[in-house]
This record gives sequence, structure tokens and C-alpha cells, in this order.
Amino acid sequence: MTVFWATLSVLIGWALPLRRRYDFIIGVWTRLALWWLKVTCGVRVRAVGLERIPKEPCIFLVRHESTWETLWVPTLTSPQAPLVKRELLHIPLWGWAFAMVRPIAIDRAKPNTALRQFIARGKDRLNRGMSIALFPEGTRLASGERGKFYRGGAGLAAATGTHVVVIAHNAGRVWPARRFLKRPGEIAVTISEPFQTKGRKSSEINQLCESWLNDEMSRLDRV
Repeated sequence: MTVFWATLSVLIGWALPLRRRYDFIIGVWTRLALWWLKVTCGVRVRAVGLERIPKEPCIFLVRHESTWETLWVPTLTSPQAPLVKRELLHIPLWGWAFAMVRPIAIDRAKPNTALRQFIARGKDRLNRGMSIALFPEGTRLASGERGKFYRGGAGLAAATGTHVVVIAHNAGRVWPARRFLKRPGEIAVTISEPFQTKGRKSSEINQLCESWLNDEMSRLDRV
């Protein structure tokens, strides 16, 4: 399915305006994948706080402990620009199609320039009406494990005054990190109220968001 959809997206996507291109390339594919997960693996979702997502572009800081959230978060708003490794865009067909929706691709081998690239490209995407999605902990963590927030998302928020929305979930219970096998079950998701960032330093924004996520993950761990 992925190869077919990537090929079709490369052939058709270039002719569509950005929002319709995103909905076609990313929206349709991710919703089909999530539906297939539900039908074949029994993976269900219970999300609290969907109504809190702003109508204007925002910055999503998302808990990262599975592959599931890379499929689900893109369905929340359209269009979105996720932060990705540059190498992903070099994958034939899939990477080419992904590049057409203007993700923020950085070279992680050069951390000194990666943050500046992210801030500059993030401002550009926000100005185009795109929300930004990234995983502030940087890598997938095991269920129950905690990671320190990197400063990129908070830095972009401080530089632009954009609302930040934090997303907590326990998808690692049914689709553990770096595993192919899934377990039937329900994924619990909580979406925060938008954090106001105007006039706040990136360190303060980071601390507020990290504290909220850790508190909510502790609650979800007990569910």
C-alpha cells in the first residue's frame, strides 16, 4: 500500500495546492493506516482534548514512544510540517512524496547548525499557515521512561510567539518502540491546553511543557 500511494502521490501531488496536497499525500495515507491497525490489530484510540487544538497554526510537542503517533498526529490539523531527519527524504518514492508537503528536514550530524535551520524553516512554515510537529525528547522511549526536552520547539515558540500544544499518550503499551508486533488495546491520549508563549523565554516554555507532559504521563501510566 505504501509503495502504491507514494507513487500515486509523486505523480499527482505536484499539481495540487499545499493544503490539498497535504490532505491527499499525508491525510489519506495515515487515515488508511490507522484504520488498518484498528481492523487487523485491534488498536483503538481514546483522545481527550481535541477541542483544545487552536484553529491557527501551532507547535505540537508530542510524546515519542511508538510509530503510532507518527501516523496519528498528522491527522489533527492540515497542513503540518513535521521535524524529520534529512535522510528520510532520500528514500525513493516515499521520501520524494513526503518532501512535497514541505517537512522541516535537518542534518542531525551537525547539531550546531540544526537548531538555526529549524528556527528559520519553522518560521517559514508557520508563515505559510502550517503547524509544526516534533518530538521534544528526540528519540523513542520505552513506556514509563522519561526523557529530557530538547530546546528546539520552545526556541521556535519563543521566537514567534506561537501557541504550544503538548500531546501525551501511552501508545508504547500496544506498539512498543522499535517493534513490529502490535498488541490489541486502547491508546489513551491527552492534549494540553495551548501554552501562551509571547514574552516567555524558551527555557520557561520548555520547563512548563516538560512538567505538564511528565505529570500527564505519570497519570496515564496508572490507567
